[in-house]
Amino acid sequence: MAPDIEAVAEQVFVALADPTRRAILAALATDGPATATDLAARLPITRQAIAKHLTLMADAGLVMPEPGERRRVRYRLRPAPVQIAQQFLAALAHDWDDRLDALQDYLATP
Repeated sequence: MAPDIEAVAEQVFVALADPTRRAILAALATDGPATATDLAARLPITRQAIAKHLTLMADAGLVMPEPGERRRVRYRLRPAPVQIAQQFLAALAHDWDDRLDALQDYLATP
């Protein structure tokens, strides 16, 4: 497995380990691009806290800041890092399937 895939997957998993960031991701997925202020109106968290979470999510590549009017920044989801994390998990599952199949064959041998 390429180290880049593993590094991206790790960043995604770290970012999504926090329930607040998962709620932000869900809000963006449901309602589309939004500012920290927009998200604060929908979620039980301050705009400043949301801005910090969005910065971490942007660093992980999960969201992309887009400058808007009057210096307001809207955040848009980026699906690529999540797709890479899914590829990482699929490869990991495949490796486990191979090992479990080998164990099952071994145990079935008289």
